[in-house]
Amino acid sequence: MTTPPPGLRERKKQATREALREAALRLAVERGPDHVRVEEIAEAAGVSPRTYNNYFASREQAIVCAVTADREVRIAAAVKARPAGVRLADAVTQAVVEQYTNTGAREQQALLLITARTALRDAFLDATADIEPPLTAVVAERLGDAGAHTARVLAASVAAAVRIALEGWLRPAGNTEAAESSGTGGLVVPSGSLPDQLRAALAPLAPAFDAAEGRIQP
Repeated sequence: MTTPPPGLRERKKQATREALREAALRLAVERGPDHVRVEEIAEAAGVSPRTYNNYFASREQAIVCAVTADREVRIAAAVKARPAGVRLADAVTQAVVEQYTNTGAREQQALLLITARTALRDAFLDATADIEPPLTAVVAERLGDAGAHTARVLAASVAAAVRIALEGWLRPAGNTEAAESSGTGGLVVPSGSLPDQLRAALAPLAPAFDAAEGRIQP
């Protein structure tokens, strides 16, 4: 069964969201995140501040969304695209690692902003919760109707594991309070291998995924 294409209203909403997040990132790169106001982002995107507030709760959320945009959908799509014979735990792990580590120059530039500001780092970590809804749908489809509740638990666990891995990877550099007072915004420094940290965080979930698959096998 194919999903019908989005209607005009949904396409317009998506275009507005994209314009806002791209304007937020561009202005943050040009001026620095602390020198960008919501009103300026809205103006650059051609909408009102009120419209901006319908899409994002803060400038940090908009900036981060330019980096994480559609990542959760791509993770779910990658899991769905794996052959049925591939172990579900492996499919999820591979999809997460691919989508969090295969980044281009634009994403790397944005990550530099995120690691330099505590508020941006927090928004980046909070975005991991968005993994849950689309991944729940894909896992539930794999498990069948009886696995709907289990799928939600598993997807929420994946989101939590990814957040834990990112927290370990993005470590505060030195004294955070001192960094804040000195105007650096709480510099954080990526440490270690992100793929390794993601795999390590997701590994404890493998038995739960295996058990869920085992319950539906004849």
